[in-house]
Amino acid sequence: MSLQRFISQAISPWMKSGPGPDSDIVLSTRIRLARNLKNYPFPIFASSDVSEQVLRHVSEELSTIPAGADGALELLKMDDFSFNEKRVLVEKHLISPHLAEHSRHGAVMLSPDESVSIMLNEEDHIRMQSLFRGFQLDEGLDFSNKLDDCAEEKVTYAFDEKRGYLTSCPTNVGTGMRASVMMHLPALVMTQQLNRILPAINQLGLVVRGIYGEGSEAQGNLFQISNQMTLGKSEEDIVDDLKGVVSQVIQQERSARETLMRSSRIQMEDKVFRSYGLLKNSRVMESKEATKRLSDVRLGIDLDLIHGISGNILNELMILTQPAFLQQYAGKELSADERDVRRAALIRERMELEKENEE
Repeated sequence: MSLQRFISQAISPWMKSGPGPDSDIVLSTRIRLARNLKNYPFPIFASSDVSEQVLRHVSEELSTIPAGADGALELLKMDDFSFNEKRVLVEKHLISPHLAEHSRHGAVMLSPDESVSIMLNEEDHIRMQSLFRGFQLDEGLDFSNKLDDCAEEKVTYAFDEKRGYLTSCPTNVGTGMRASVMMHLPALVMTQQLNRILPAINQLGLVVRGIYGEGSEAQGNLFQISNQMTLGKSEEDIVDDLKGVVSQVIQQERSARETLMRSSRIQMEDKVFRSYGLLKNSRVMESKEATKRLSDVRLGIDLDLIHGISGNILNELMILTQPAFLQQYAGKELSADERDVRRAALIRERMELEKENEE
């Protein structure tokens, strides 16, 4: 398979739909809703027969709900996929690690552009997520509410008048909503301002996690900021609080970038072009180094230091250089050392492909 075709198949169509608002800093926005069915035990307590019944019932009922302009949802059952194929879906942020590894009769329903993902029999019976380019919390909430309303016309949710939507994890009870944004914050990391900002964000009822959410570490200066509270506030209030904090972080990141360019331009250029050179020429590249170098190059593009390369390169290569994708591209299982060699080769090919497309 050619690299161009592999990229086309690997990258979700919604990611290629053009830059979103503030996309130099906010890569994506996600709204996720946790829902359970009335009169059914939560997935963690359900028998295999009940889980299969839930999967059949929900997938049939939700198959006709409108999830975008491109067509109907497609059902993918986890039992039909290999371990590596499920990890690919995790690396694309289409399913959670829990669904890939621990669910009983788990599945995901995907829209054609993969901007809508409905996980079935994860920690909850239904987990709906909607993904958007850039900073689009209001648009995400509006779309997710409409999607939720359509689903609620088809199935009966477990709901309590005082507590709200009932979920497996107590931290999701209430609205059942997690709103999050994925942010690229290299300048705040370089100036060590992020260490001061993170505790303040946590005190406001928000949480900062790594690229794959809870339990994951930050890679490539990418941070996911989301609400921690789901009970006692409306969906609109949660989004407004998150939007206010993210807007301030955007301003601080831009200010830090301007300060670095004003006070240390030559050092910034050296950092960016060293990473660019390593990505173009390295024969071995470990995962952590790759994410660090890709972050530098993306910053160089956003600061108008590097030309002729798409800003999508960070989004693409952060996914394509993950272990499952490397093995999918190679068509076989790879050792850690083999992955490091393949990762370097894929990055070089991607850089060369960018040059050919520019010409």
